[in-house]
Amino acid sequence: MKKEINSTADLNREDTVRLILDFFHRTMMHHAMWYAEVERQLGREKAMETLKTAYEKSSAIQLKRLSKVLGFEMKEDIPGPLLDLPDDTLQKLKEAAAANWLANDGVWFQAVEFSKDMTEAKKCNDACWGAFSPFEAWSIRRFLDIPANPGLEGLKKALYFRLYSVINKQSIVEETPTSFVFHMDECRVQAARKRKGLDDYPCKSAGVVEYSTFAAAIDPRIKTECIACPPDEHPEEWFCSWRFSI
Repeated sequence: MKKEINSTADLNREDTVRLILDFFHRTMMHHAMWYAEVERQLGREKAMETLKTAYEKSSAIQLKRLSKVLGFEMKEDIPGPLLDLPDDTLQKLKEAAAANWLANDGVWFQAVEFSKDMTEAKKCNDACWGAFSPFEAWSIRRFLDIPANPGLEGLKKALYFRLYSVINKQSIVEETPTSFVFHMDECRVQAARKRKGLDDYPCKSAGVVEYSTFAAAIDPRIKTECIACPPDEHPEEWFCSWRFSI
């Protein structure tokens, strides 16, 4: 007879682990929902300011509690076992984390596409980039301690700390004292489509939102111009190209 489950204490080991992982997911979602609501009610600038405080305090509390349960040492604010990893493993972990972000993005796109259609998926995707790009810019500015209005030099640095920079190949071409051109030389998504004999994914509408809001979040004086992005024609050397000027 199958054991009746009336509480979490009745779960077997496998389901207990699944529940713990689901608890992590719920915490992550609740964190995101808090931010979204603060942004809705108080505006993006105040939400970012509040996020800094909430993230730093929450992260410290959660890691300290997990370290006690799992028996690992915290070295300041970093789990010791991560610091003790070999350099090549640490690099692979960095790449895996970035690749997981991209996979998560693709899963969401397809979930909407298959339940509705491509048009709705692209609408959701473009709107999501409008929220994520300023957040990623904020996250990078916080990580690197980039000051307000750092100009084009600040943007160049920030572009090389995006999640995309770890899994794609990109380059910067100096143009004038007040502008530079950014190329996405190798794009993981487009390269995969190319290997399958598929046309480029038409990402220009998302790209315009993505790059313009990212640049403006680094420095609102920076203007963004799309040189070419699929479905536009582009050379073999790159998939999309953007001009930033100030």
